[in-house]
Amino acid sequence: MKAQLRLLSSCKSYKTSCNVLVSFVFVLLLSSCNIVKGVKSDEHLITKNTIIEDNKINNEERVNNIIIQKTNLGMDRFLGFRLPLRLHIYNLARPNIDSILQAKVLSDSSKVKWKTTLLSKKQFDREIQARKNFNSWLKRTGEAPSILDEEKTIKTANRLRKYYYTKGWFNNEVAYEIQRDSNKQAQVTYKITKNKPYILDSITPIISSPAIDSLYARFSKRSLLKKEEQYDESNFELERDRITTYLRNNGFYYFGKDYVGFFTDTIGTNHKVNTELVIANRSIRGDDSISVVPFKPYKIKEINIYTDENYTNQNQTIKDSITFKNYNLYSKNKLRFRPKALTDAVFINKGDKYSDLARSRTSRYLNDLQMFRYPSIQYVENEEDTTLTANIYLEPKKKYALSLDLDVSQSNIQTIGFSVTPGLKIRNVFRGAETLEISGIAAIGASEDSNDDDETFFDINEFGGNIRLVIPRLFTPFNTDSIIPKYMSPSTAINLSATSQQNIGLDKQTLSGLLSYNWQPTNTVTNTLELFNVQFVKNLNTSNYFGIYSNSFSRLNSIARNIGYINSDESLENPPNSYTLADTFIEDVLAGNTSLTSNDEDFITVNSIEERQQRLTENNLIFSSSFDYKKNRRTSLFDNDFSIFKWRVELAGNLLSNLSEIFGSSKNGDGNYEVFGVAFSQYFKTEIDYIKYFDLGRNNVFAFRSYAGVAIPYGNSNSIPFAESFFAGGPNDNRAWTAYNLGPGSSTTINEFNEANFKIHLSAEQRFGLFGNFKGALFIDAGNIWNVLDNVEDDAATLTGFSSLKDIAVGSGFGLRYDFDFFVLRFDTGFKTYDPSRDLGNRWFKDYNFRNAVYNIGINYPF
Repeated sequence: MKAQLRLLSSCKSYKTSCNVLVSFVFVLLLSSCNIVKGVKSDEHLITKNTIIEDNKINNEERVNNIIIQKTNLGMDRFLGFRLPLRLHIYNLARPNIDSILQAKVLSDSSKVKWKTTLLSKKQFDREIQARKNFNSWLKRTGEAPSILDEEKTIKTANRLRKYYYTKGWFNNEVAYEIQRDSNKQAQVTYKITKNKPYILDSITPIISSPAIDSLYARFSKRSLLKKEEQYDESNFELERDRITTYLRNNGFYYFGKDYVGFFTDTIGTNHKVNTELVIANRSIRGDDSISVVPFKPYKIKEINIYTDENYTNQNQTIKDSITFKNYNLYSKNKLRFRPKALTDAVFINKGDKYSDLARSRTSRYLNDLQMFRYPSIQYVENEEDTTLTANIYLEPKKKYALSLDLDVSQSNIQTIGFSVTPGLKIRNVFRGAETLEISGIAAIGASEDSNDDDETFFDINEFGGNIRLVIPRLFTPFNTDSIIPKYMSPSTAINLSATSQQNIGLDKQTLSGLLSYNWQPTNTVTNTLELFNVQFVKNLNTSNYFGIYSNSFSRLNSIARNIGYINSDESLENPPNSYTLADTFIEDVLAGNTSLTSNDEDFITVNSIEERQQRLTENNLIFSSSFDYKKNRRTSLFDNDFSIFKWRVELAGNLLSNLSEIFGSSKNGDGNYEVFGVAFSQYFKTEIDYIKYFDLGRNNVFAFRSYAGVAIPYGNSNSIPFAESFFAGGPNDNRAWTAYNLGPGSSTTINEFNEANFKIHLSAEQRFGLFGNFKGALFIDAGNIWNVLDNVEDDAATLTGFSSLKDIAVGSGFGLRYDFDFFVLRFDTGFKTYDPSRDLGNRWFKDYNFRNAVYNIGINYPF
């Protein structure tokens, strides 16, 4: 209470900064004293659990999760006060709703008679039931108070003893203290004294099967049980798994981890642990007896691939078969696949020892082909010798698959848009397990384009097509198996696309082609090499530039009036809805045909507008190569303790530049080489992205993201193509600014689309559960964009050194999310916390209010 009052008091001197928080803190101030509303007079609400380990507080999640009786969600203090929202919701419910309704309503015959006359008996019953249902909903949605139960405290103490025992402190001591106060609240403190730990000493193997015993010297080298290290029970389980994995990958098909045991001795060893590693013989259960025999390694005798196995044809006879490189392929119809396409996906080889790894790699590769439904691999023991026959059953998917996607969208360019994307997928198109995807797009939309005299509502359209071929191997003229072996699931993608847009931006046609290679060295790492990526963008409606970039036109119009180039009641828009006069005005200013000189601020503004217009209306030819590295440590959708690292590097224009020099091509008036009449882009671009999640337990996650990217033009370019530049703001960036509205640097530009060639972005977000599927979040976003090593000369928009980092914008806010399981609907509110477009000393909390907030709606989390 006192801490909250001090917070309110401090806000008085920072009225502008705190007006968002006052009402929120006021509600908390009133509700925080009511958390024991549902606690009986002889009970106590647990408000805090503390674990003190050797006189130090232990906040490790693993240890604190041992506590059986948790505090209510949100009971831990945050910024000086508690936020047990679900507990407050539960406290709104009446514990004895039936008795209350009976006493206050149903027992009063006059009230019942009056209500049934007014509402009817049926409606009255519905009202009573609705009040009961709402009361039940409050209980279900909320969280009952966590009442102190000393029996559970004792059980927690015992569990803590067991936990520290498993970590090597066999003689640990655990005690607990309970502090109760007069407000029906209690705090529990667990005090742990670990004492001297036990250390691993000798490890003695006792192995029954000679075949396994002969391998012990080999697989014991990487043992997780190290002499002189502290005893840790988890290492014994990991060692059991490691030994099992090793043996199953070396032919021991029937081996399981139940055959591995550890027996420890600590009697009279002076805190030393002597261990016996026991690996038993194989047990074979018969009809009425169990026999024990030594384990033997198995080899692969035959590999049979059934290429079209399914439930409907299981009783049909084989009609087509072939033997290819020691693989037997069988088909009940005509064989649809080239043999090599299937055998390349199989890592099980004739004559090799049985291996779980070969089995799992084969299963993964077959699934990656996306040609078959649930590929199955089964082994059959050959009784005459210690060999196995591997049977691989494949059920092909349908050769053709149709798709149709419908979409409704809205943006700052169009008020509403509709699109349809039909698609056709053809599997095994060349009998080599290739996939050919053909798709198209047709879209219409409505805009507010002032250059369009047509009264047609839908004045935006886009049409295009895309062809993509995926080959399940590296399509190269030379063998790459020694560099990228097939267990990395290599694939090649060839993509061709063309689109034409009208009345979206400046109208443009786009042609692109791509040749890329993809492979996975490990389960967490993915590599993509785009060997050739060609993009050609032709802008069609360049005369409409000032119709789209209306802010630039308004600034030109204002300058023209101020210097008397046009009258105050005239416009550069002459004739109506045509902007040729604006271009004439720019030419006159830059040619010195007006009163402006090169030192005037308005002259510099006009020059800047002209440079931006030329850049955004020029046609682009990008011929690039790039490499992407991604390491994703997330194990599943439910994993909230992981990291993702992504790095991308791209080089554009080098090949065309070298060829132009070799063939002695001529340069245009700007000193640049051209291909098909277009100056190609040349630049270096790299991006680094790191995301880290910390699982704090109890539906609390702290997420962090850091990103940096730079694109440096050189050679044939002095600027970066608009499509390759960076922007800031938006629902997945700095949420206190709308997309393209932040930066560059501390400039105060009002361009519709602000972009630059260098970017830094940082985000931190605390996510927590509220009630049911509703989640909450508090976030801070920081970053900006700048120009660097290009043709922009505005100091405010340029990164000149570390001093420019003072222009990093900071936004903060809160979010509400609803989890639909398969996606998350997100609503975030961002406040400008530090605005670099303002003067130094006047940047913090100047627009920190709901009136100037930015509201973002998104699907799934921003990172």
